[in-house]
Amino acid sequence: MSNDIEKSGSADSECEERAMGGIAARRVVLAGRPSGWPVLDNFRLEQFTPPPVPAGGLLLRVRYLSLDPYMRMRMDERSAYAGSVGVGETMHGQAVAEVLHSEHPDYAEGDTVLAPAGWVSHAVSDGIGLRKLDPALTPVTTGLGVLGMPGFTAYAGLMVIGRPKPGETVVVSSASGPVGSVVGQMAKIAGCRAVGIAGGPDKCRYLREDLGFDAAVDHRAPDFAEQLAAACPDGVDVYFENVGGAAWEAVLPLVNRFARVALCGLIAQYNGVGQTAGDRLAETLRVVLTKNMTVRGFFNTEFVAEYYPEFLRVVSDGIADGRIKYREDVTEGLERAPEAFLRMLRGQNFGKALIKVGD
Repeated sequence: MSNDIEKSGSADSECEERAMGGIAARRVVLAGRPSGWPVLDNFRLEQFTPPPVPAGGLLLRVRYLSLDPYMRMRMDERSAYAGSVGVGETMHGQAVAEVLHSEHPDYAEGDTVLAPAGWVSHAVSDGIGLRKLDPALTPVTTGLGVLGMPGFTAYAGLMVIGRPKPGETVVVSSASGPVGSVVGQMAKIAGCRAVGIAGGPDKCRYLREDLGFDAAVDHRAPDFAEQLAAACPDGVDVYFENVGGAAWEAVLPLVNRFARVALCGLIAQYNGVGQTAGDRLAETLRVVLTKNMTVRGFFNTEFVAEYYPEFLRVVSDGIADGRIKYREDVTEGLERAPEAFLRMLRGQNFGKALIKVGD
């Protein structure tokens, strides 16, 4: 990362100062497009003055920022995921924010909202895309994780595409993350055998002992494929794919006839390095054909209108009665968002990656 980040970093109190008639805020922008794995120099922290609040609008102070793998795709010049971030533009992302000033009839000063604010300390909103959160019901950070986009992605992919039936085997990659952990726990609630793929003994132990997975397999183990086969003696009926690469290649020989695959993400391919020639496309298509598999790529947004209220009810009830647990990995300081993002891409986080921007 350039020295500009270190030099321009300031205490949270400075973000509240009035400058040029407005708030002296901070944001992280895309300083340059990555080639392969992103590096710190691809980001820049800078001060800015938010625009005036429009009629019917709001001024927000960000408390927590969500870090998610899809953000890597949006750093590329051409992105299939909701468009690219322009060089010099603020990094996109969901945030939990406090309303500092409101001219909107549905929101009052002091409300807590979920907002597409981006990597900023403050933002101005026209009210579109906001969702009010109630801190008295659940911790507000759950709106970015288990009760937010990651949790809903897990719910929609598993329940709508995977259609798990009691007694079936459900396998999920990146299983200790905010999406995979909910997939496995929902699979258990559905009466299935839940098998998680994760990186390292601590994450695998967490899946088994804390979340109740039937088995957890370390993808870093030299005999990973053999361990996965042993964990799935009856084959794989539902696979929730977050990673691709070696995980996909280990699962593919194990799928049963009429298996369903919810293709959520391909983290192993996001940086364009380490891919095998052709990505085993011919072998993949052969298995899809001979096993009558259903492979369905999806974005969670296509299911929001029909399934989001049901998701909130089911998962909220699961949290309340202890059947669904979650874990968060919180880094303090907006200036540390780039380094935390890079750690997440390499699987070095443990739980939902969040940045605590302010109290």
